[in-house]
Amino acid sequence: MAGFDLVSLGELLIDFTPVGVSEHGNPVFERNPGGGPANLVCAAQKLGAKTAFVGKVGDDNFGRALKDFIGTFGVDTSGLILSREYKTTLAFVHLDEYGDRSFSFYRKNGADTMLRFEEVDLSILDGCKYFFCSSVLMAEGPSRETSFQMMKAAKEKGAAVYFDPNLRLNLWEREEDARENVLKALPLADIVKASEEEVVFLTGEEDYKKAAHRLFEDYKLKAFLLTLGSKGCYCIFDGRVVEQSAFEVKVVDTTAAGDSFNGGFLAKLLETGKDISACSGEELGQIVRFANAVGGLTTTKKGSICALPTRREVEAALDA
Repeated sequence: MAGFDLVSLGELLIDFTPVGVSEHGNPVFERNPGGGPANLVCAAQKLGAKTAFVGKVGDDNFGRALKDFIGTFGVDTSGLILSREYKTTLAFVHLDEYGDRSFSFYRKNGADTMLRFEEVDLSILDGCKYFFCSSVLMAEGPSRETSFQMMKAAKEKGAAVYFDPNLRLNLWEREEDARENVLKALPLADIVKASEEEVVFLTGEEDYKKAAHRLFEDYKLKAFLLTLGSKGCYCIFDGRVVEQSAFEVKVVDTTAAGDSFNGGFLAKLLETGKDISACSGEELGQIVRFANAVGGLTTTKKGSICALPTRREVEAALDA
């Protein structure tokens, strides 16, 4: 079990994604596997990393199908618990005319929110290089404290912590709680990826670049990765900034673009065999460009995990 490149903690759920209308004019939704940390771990595994997933789903048709599905990617699922007490979380994805998405969650007492720290076999972290989590499990239930305890346990075992706020404010009772818990997580992180809206929300600073630099400096991070949608990304490292414009693609669905960027970033970073602070400027540029290509290609298909690009597709985009 030990020695994973990446262990990802979080929600694994069903995304019901719109695929058109029925003959009666009613919206038709397709059942797709999803959840940010699951999207990321499948992206990284598909790109060559050795990964494992930790979480909780219902011991129901949805949960069992999800476990089997990410297992087909090669992701280790020994840390995924099937609960007979709680049901698998569901999310309905809504797309606007530009392919940008919003979510409606059916999650009260969802299995993912009920994960307790004592249920996790911490040996899964032995020899782990990177540990990932987001704020989604922090929104409610025992999983909030589990997230913080897992971040601490990963650091104690020598893993670098990669954190993505991935804020879904409709999951939180109060926006203040969301801000407080994300800021509480940042001191435990080594690498943080956030969106333009998230850094503005967290700092109150309207200039997103200033907001990103402030968070990078205040929390003494090794890297701060700011994804900007169609504007590309702005990445801050120790003494260096790497800006990358977005790849020109026909956007169909932006679901999982940030998650796949994360997976691509980690997969490419792992190939260097170095701590990120030891990477050269050229290496950092290559890592960011690779991650940007992964994120961009994911938007060209509907869904999340099912839309993740192959290594060959990414390399073709980079060579074009």
